Amino acid sequence: MTAPDLTHCWPEDHPHALLIGRIWQPGIGPILVAATPEGLWDLSRLAPTSSALLELQDVAARVRAHLASGEATHLDSAEAVIANSDESARDGNKPWLLAPCDLQAVKASGVTFVASMLERVIEEQARGDASKAEAVRKAVVAVIGDNLRAVRPGSPEAAQLKEVLLAQGVWSQYLEVGIGPDAEIFTKAQPMSAVGHGAWVGLHPGSQWNNPEPEVVLAANSRGEVVGATLGNDVNLRDFEGRSALLLGKAKDNNASCAIGPFIRLFDGDFGIDDVRRCDLSMRVDGPEGFSLSGSSSLGQISRDPLDLAAQAMGPYHQYPDGMMLFLGTMFAPTQDRHGPGQGFTHVVGDTVSISTPRLGQLFNRVTTSDQAAPWTYGVSALMRDLARRGLLA
Repeated sequence: MTAPDLTHCWPEDHPHALLIGRIWQPGIGPILVAATPEGLWDLSRLAPTSSALLELQDVAARVRAHLASGEATHLDSAEAVIANSDESARDGNKPWLLAPCDLQAVKASGVTFVASMLERVIEEQARGDASKAEAVRKAVVAVIGDNLRAVRPGSPEAAQLKEVLLAQGVWSQYLEVGIGPDAEIFTKAQPMSAVGHGAWVGLHPGSQWNNPEPEVVLAANSRGEVVGATLGNDVNLRDFEGRSALLLGKAKDNNASCAIGPFIRLFDGDFGIDDVRRCDLSMRVDGPEGFSLSGSSSLGQISRDPLDLAAQAMGPYHQYPDGMMLFLGTMFAPTQDRHGPGQGFTHVVGDTVSISTPRLGQLFNRVTTSDQAAPWTYGVSALMRDLARRGLLA
């Protein structure tokens, strides 16, 4: 398999994009940076953490002013750091990209697209058995068809459709959160645990049916204001969740099972929530045996508006004082047969996954198992010690 060029991760309009990220600087620890065509710039004197930066009023203007003032120190070539972010070939003595978030809660929306909604129903009906998925898929689609596409969640029409599907015996807990009034919002990962561009992502070694979940991720501050967006891979174990929805935590939250990056693009005059609503997301999976899969989908197909999902995740009844990263849900779940007819898709160790959209760039990761991925050892207490040592804590 040809080694990928990780530097092909920029938004198509990156000279105009306001991009923030985090790098690991050996001997120092994580450093908050702005990524520009001229290089990576240290933002630590403006804000010590990604979370604190997003708390600033008019954060985009503050970052631009800080860069223009000359107060931000040039750290390194962006291309060099990005190229060194491939964990399979990394020089540990040089800096590399981390996930662009740190102290924020990492939350996720589930069942927000019709295609993935149907796949969740199929997982449930197949009881997590991939060999039964194709037969179940045909039966479910024959009953439900395209009835869900025009239904607004929580509407009277959705309630009427629920009664019809109940009568037909195909109602599901996934349809409840898909077209009912309340969105599924769950905790994807702990703060500081997400991996970044070029890192290995991990699958539980006991899983036999799993998949990448390419998603757009919103960045919100503690006030619930969405101030930017990035890309994410919500690595998922279909067999675990298919056996029981109560296994959602085990299906979703494992070592290295959450990838975010490469950068958070801040909202400004050139990019905002309407651009997120219009974006088209693409994914490509390449396997060590020559297997290849690609697909794309539009965020315009989402069943709930991104800001509605953010409001359901954070509000008067649920606060996140360090802000939140919110996965918007899976646009599609790959079903292409890999190991034989009717077997559908599942990962193998050594797969590469690329998730991209023109205005946010490309997130690249390689696949391993969670017990073989580097263990998560650097948490909040370690970050606080390093920030204190650098004199960045007031």
